[in-house]
Amino acid sequence: MNEKEEILEKYMRAGKILSEVRAETAKKVKKDATLLSVAEFAENLIREKGGQPAFPVNISRNDEAAHSTPTFDDKSVFGEDMVKLDIGVHIDGYIADTAITVDLSGHPDLVKASEKALADAIKFIHAGVNTADIGGVIEDAITSFGYKPVINLTGHGLAQYLQHAPPAIPNKKMPHGVVLEEGDIIAIEPFATDGVGKIYDAGNAEIYHLVSERPVRLPSARKLLEKILEYKTLPFAKRWLGSNVDFAMLALVKANIIMPYPILKEVDGGLISQAEHSLIVTADGCEVFTK
Repeated sequence: MNEKEEILEKYMRAGKILSEVRAETAKKVKKDATLLSVAEFAENLIREKGGQPAFPVNISRNDEAAHSTPTFDDKSVFGEDMVKLDIGVHIDGYIADTAITVDLSGHPDLVKASEKALADAIKFIHAGVNTADIGGVIEDAITSFGYKPVINLTGHGLAQYLQHAPPAIPNKKMPHGVVLEEGDIIAIEPFATDGVGKIYDAGNAEIYHLVSERPVRLPSARKLLEKILEYKTLPFAKRWLGSNVDFAMLALVKANIIMPYPILKEVDGGLISQAEHSLIVTADGCEVFTK
């Protein structure tokens, strides 16, 4: 097996683990279940199956689009929520990324809109397709249900230890894009909403990533940085680092060593659904490795 084949095999293994974890985790999303129990279940199951979390499990509800994950001692429970589960697995940094919506809120058509957009985009993709046109396919599917795509969120490329690599895959028709090539590895990620179709940075970050490794004076921050380096450039959760880390985390943020991923919310409070698969672009189509 050559190096390219070994890399593809790692993507495939990550995708197989992720498919199994997604199915099992979705069953845990029920009214009155805690968000923390669901996140920990998924992340532990990934490890049990031989992978590592590529990022903290995102459990975003209702008007939240992304980057929401439980705190260290979170007691929050599911109610009549529209729940997005965004889960990633990596093998030696090679990432599989997927998301589904578990609807406890009674809005099935909104869920179908993002699922149809994902399915239509997958059918449309092959080497030579422009990402601007993929955005048009996604937009057409979502608007056919009477909803709007979230236009300032995109799908993305996948690379070793890099969850959001080029190219961006828009969720609406764009004037310009990038032509996909055979062998490109990407994640298609439609978001549909009954709101205005834009998200904003709502703060309250619980997810971070390393941006630079440099000296830091505070002993507790130096000790915490040693632990953070285990995740390389992949996102990590504050809760993975234990309790009483706020002061050290703040020092690392101020030193521009780590950066937060703030929670993203719909501008006017609209509900959001999400669907996502990872795939490899082929000459005449694509191979989805997170089914």
